[in-house]
Amino acid sequence: MPLESRSKWRLVLSALLICAVIFELGAQEQRVTPGRTPNPSKPKLGKSAKKGPRAVTAKPKTKATPAARAQNLLTQVLNRGKFKKVGESISVQTGDTLELRCRGKPVQWSVPPYLEEDDDGRLRIVQHERYGTLTLVNSTGADTGEYTCYPMYCEDTDCRKEYNKAVKVFVFFPDPQELFVPSSDYYEVIQLRTNWPTVLPCQVTSPEAKVTLHREYPPVEVAVDGTEISFNVKKGFTINRPRPYHAGALYCVASLGNLRQSSTKYMLIYVNYPMAPPAPVIQASSNSVVVGENLRVSCTVMGEQDVVVEFTWEYPGQQIGRPLYTRENISPVGGGAARQQSQSVLLVDEVRDVDQGTYTCTAQNLQGAKSVSTTIKVVPKAKPKKLRVA
Repeated sequence: MPLESRSKWRLVLSALLICAVIFELGAQEQRVTPGRTPNPSKPKLGKSAKKGPRAVTAKPKTKATPAARAQNLLTQVLNRGKFKKVGESISVQTGDTLELRCRGKPVQWSVPPYLEEDDDGRLRIVQHERYGTLTLVNSTGADTGEYTCYPMYCEDTDCRKEYNKAVKVFVFFPDPQELFVPSSDYYEVIQLRTNWPTVLPCQVTSPEAKVTLHREYPPVEVAVDGTEISFNVKKGFTINRPRPYHAGALYCVASLGNLRQSSTKYMLIYVNYPMAPPAPVIQASSNSVVVGENLRVSCTVMGEQDVVVEFTWEYPGQQIGRPLYTRENISPVGGGAARQQSQSVLLVDEVRDVDQGTYTCTAQNLQGAKSVSTTIKVVPKAKPKKLRVA
């Protein structure tokens, strides 16, 4: 090979070698070397670039409502071993079987008054190892009402109901022939108390029934505004603040489809209930009485007008059968509010030694009773002084 050609090939090979060295150096600079910080890579969308302890947000605790508590403890047993959580109320067709299961060891049940009085062998309650069951067969509209399960707290053989853990469900038994829960009473007398809501228990067998309130005379429908008078399908009508004009004969009318029925008649009697028990004040004509004199002990009560106050007495003469003589009177008291004074006066004629002791007056009204006492001392007559003869 000629010398000139060899020189050319050497130059080509040297150029290729130099390019390979330069390429290798460039590749090394792309690698991470000690002491050099690499360029941070872009984090992927939706993921954190830093991995560390994850912040946990505490969920706010919500207080369980009675309905939620009932769903946890009380269930309805359906056909083929199926279970259904119960709410505040359920409906079971008349003739069907009601079966409730309540978790607890042991538990006790409360049922509507009709079943407590006479269940005709239709009601069966069984306590199992971890739960109790209530089974009602051949159900009727009269079985409509509240069913309650009470978990029991036991120490050895002593058990008591845990009322704060009781779970309740109102069960309707719709009856195509009876819209109202049957009652054996044609008339029911209900007191209207001044300071206490009054309930007219027009209970219906179906929650779908429309119920209205009526007055027998004059024959009019009573307005239900939700404030003065309100309605609850599980309780009936409530007169929240009874007044004298609410008195009289009232009844309810229920309608569902083409069926319309009337309830038991309720005879409402207005009673002016006091706001509180009486506060009597006792006073004697004298706390020290000479034998042979007369004694008067008065017991006085200030209170609302037209509120009856009854008085009773305890006195020392009762021990020997000394008869009781009293005088009672009522008088109005002037002022802005209508008030009255009721008073009872105990009369003791010709006091004797046996009349010495404690006199107690008890005043009572529809809200309660209270007693007050006073002590009487009997002193002998002073002996007449003998006249000296001069």
